[in-house]
Amino acid sequence: MAPKDITGAEFNQTVRGEGITLVDFWASWCGPCRRFAPIFEKAAEKNPDITFAKVDTEAEQELAGALGISSIPTLMVFRDDVLVYREAGALPAPALESLITQVRELDMDEIKRQIAEEQAAAES
Repeated sequence: MAPKDITGAEFNQTVRGEGITLVDFWASWCGPCRRFAPIFEKAAEKNPDITFAKVDTEAEQELAGALGISSIPTLMVFRDDVLVYREAGALPAPALESLITQVRELDMDEIKRQIAEEQAAAES
C-alpha cells in the first residue's frame, strides 16, 4: 500500500491503537525529503501490515509545531499507541528495513510495564 497523506485532524486516530505506524514529516522544498520519499514508499509496499503515513509540514504547521518537528525529514514510529522511535534525517533503505524489523521484535508488554513504572515514580 502507498503511504497515506494525513492531516493534523487525522494524526491521533492514525497513530493510536494496535499495530505499527510510521509517520514521515516532510516538505516539498526539502531535498532530503524528496530523496527519502521513494525509500519510504518501497518500504510501504514491502510491509502491507504496517501503516505508513506522511505529514506535509508546510500544510500542517500547527501539528509540526505541536510535535516539536524542527528538522525534516523526521520519522516517527508508533507501536500499539507508544512512540518507539523519533529521529530527524533521511534513512537509507537498509536502515529503514532494519528499523522496521527492530520495531516488530519489540516486547511491548515490557515497554508498557516500564512506562507505567516511570509514570508511577514521577507521580510519587
